[in-house]
Amino acid sequence: MGLLEALKSMFATDAAQADSAYWLYVRSRRCKELIKTRVDLRNDLSQRDEGGYFTRKVLVGNTSRCFERVEVTLIFDDQRRLVDQQISGGEFLTAEAYEAAQAVD
Repeated sequence: MGLLEALKSMFATDAAQADSAYWLYVRSRRCKELIKTRVDLRNDLSQRDEGGYFTRKVLVGNTSRCFERVEVTLIFDDQRRLVDQQISGGEFLTAEAYEAAQAVD
């Protein structure tokens, strides 16, 4: 593979790369700040002793008014499908609720 082909494959956004992403939408409890983050299902997950995978994320918004931490734990099955989620310091949102709330802000 030539240099140009290698660079092209690094920046490609094909279906395989899209399938490896799980998008997470939350709102912080105290400041009501909206936070969107990406979980890479190939690199961000750790194996569980019971089987499946998990990841723990600590999210902090990017506005200067509030730096509240939102802690999220996600549990995935062996096929990397979400089976459980827990949050501390905030609430989960759907993609639609996130977009609607962003339009209001």
